[in-house]
Amino acid sequence: MTAELVRGQNQALPWTRLEIGVQADRALALGAVLVGEAGHALGGAEGIALPGAPPLPGLAVPGPPAAAHRLAVDLGALPAAATRVDLFLALPDGPHAPVRFGALAAPRVLLLGPGGEEAAGFAVTGLAEETAVVAVELYRRNGAWKIRAVGQGYQGGVPALLTDRGIDPGTAHRLGAGAPGRPVAPAPAAPRPDPDPAPTPESPGPAAPSGGRVDYTHPGRRPAGGHPYATPAPAAPAPPAAPAAPVPVAGDASGWSMEERLHNQVWGMFEDLARTVAAYRGAVEFAEDRRERELDAVLDDPRTRTGQGAADARAAASERYGTLVARAQEALDRDLAQLAAESQVVEPALPPALAGWESPVWHAYRPPEQPPLAVRLGDLRLPEAPELRIPMLVRLPLERGLWIDAGRLSDGEGESRPAGLRALAAASAALHATRLLAVHPPGGLTVHLLDPAGSGAAAFAGLRSAGLLAPAPPAGAAGVAEVLERLTRRVDLVQMALRGGARDALPPGLDTAEQLLVVHDFPHGFDDRAVTRLRYLADEGPAVGVHLLLVADRDDAAGYGPLLDPLWRGLLRITPLPDGHLADPWVHHLWTFLPPCAPTGSAVLETVVGAMARARRRSR
Repeated sequence: MTAELVRGQNQALPWTRLEIGVQADRALALGAVLVGEAGHALGGAEGIALPGAPPLPGLAVPGPPAAAHRLAVDLGALPAAATRVDLFLALPDGPHAPVRFGALAAPRVLLLGPGGEEAAGFAVTGLAEETAVVAVELYRRNGAWKIRAVGQGYQGGVPALLTDRGIDPGTAHRLGAGAPGRPVAPAPAAPRPDPDPAPTPESPGPAAPSGGRVDYTHPGRRPAGGHPYATPAPAAPAPPAAPAAPVPVAGDASGWSMEERLHNQVWGMFEDLARTVAAYRGAVEFAEDRRERELDAVLDDPRTRTGQGAADARAAASERYGTLVARAQEALDRDLAQLAAESQVVEPALPPALAGWESPVWHAYRPPEQPPLAVRLGDLRLPEAPELRIPMLVRLPLERGLWIDAGRLSDGEGESRPAGLRALAAASAALHATRLLAVHPPGGLTVHLLDPAGSGAAAFAGLRSAGLLAPAPPAGAAGVAEVLERLTRRVDLVQMALRGGARDALPPGLDTAEQLLVVHDFPHGFDDRAVTRLRYLADEGPAVGVHLLLVADRDDAAGYGPLLDPLWRGLLRITPLPDGHLADPWVHHLWTFLPPCAPTGSAVLETVVGAMARARRRSR
């Protein structure tokens, strides 16, 4: 799976030989700069790779301007003094060439492995008047190489970009004019006292769209600004005040129905939160790396490691670090405030399938006529925004089973199993089963409860007394075997009918509704044969309408060894208490899962269960 990077995010490089690809809708020039410890081009002008220039150790010669590029890099062959490789894009010359990146669709940079496989991508968005941009950097940290998404633009073009890397303005202008990049004279500016080893947030620029605010217009929702990287630009009059943030509107997303638009809007909020937090973390990491390099430089030089000069250098490094982090925090706070405003508008508009139990929509609940697009299993949050909760939505029908972990918590302190966790797991299972029943039409979902020891009877008593569960099987192992055999036979029959194109030939009396098997206190009451059948249902059931909700402590099933590893991996693990264990494959955040709960003292569950029971009686 290709990881999608955001500004400031980095990723370790598992190879020393790789390629950087570029995709654009117009021809662009590609170049690279070898950078040393001081942040200057290594060897001056000799450390710059441009089309037609001599090759550099470890770097192929970039090709002429084109809409697609492949640049081979051999990190092991780079000069030992090279700590970074900056790869930049520039606009070409010509009467019909665009005059700024803002007039183009965002170019995309790809990290390609030795076999040409895509490992990461970065869309260089948020540019306006720039004519050159450092897209990504490859940098060495503690002996290992990483790639960082940068997206730092330059209005002064290639000359300004090279000047920022220690090339004197005259040489930089000559190189920029001789390269396919647009030759723009560098803006007059005072010399930088300490050239930065990476893009810095010293001055505001157009890198963040809409002044760094979230764009609520769909489709084409853009990432939250959330990053402090600046665009070096000539001094200019103070810009007019940024326009007010757009007012969020519920359902402002693409989709054929309001339900689909709200579903897509919630996912847009999730993506915006992930991006803005990733940008913040990347900016803080950059600030920490920069401060550490500056302090190392002070200590490495015997002439500066002691005395007032050393103290002044350390104080200056700490001050710059504080400035960078403060700017990153300011951008993060701005984006979080906009997302919180959107959440306040979206939450009251969500239909029952997507709404929290505290929503007033449940007080007017009526069983639906058809299943919804998705269902809400709980909420998600990140440490940087503890008050902002994003609904965790899962599409229906479920493509994988659910596992409510009655054992350990990933981020718990003290005891690994909090007191009463098993009872909370049973109550959570009953709440999830209630929600799934409520979002299906009457008779559209049949719920089977396997509870051989009867320890979950109290949690499911309300559903049982309302007649919303399938008839209780015999107690103990006999009941487990009976239910598993019946559901296994159903899976086999439906599979054969589908393969033969004869779904109408199913035996009369076969329950064609979606099936949900709730297994409480697994593996109590299960023998080897029952375990094998459960694994079969977990693997084959979802495709033919048989779904699993497992309540278990993995340690209780440790006796089966690796036999059950595929089962645990194939289920979506959720917890009865808040726990930070859900990782997204996109920006690799660890999200805290917040389980659903009914408001204290509320009769919402009794209201919903009663409405479902009445509707089921009428439908018979």
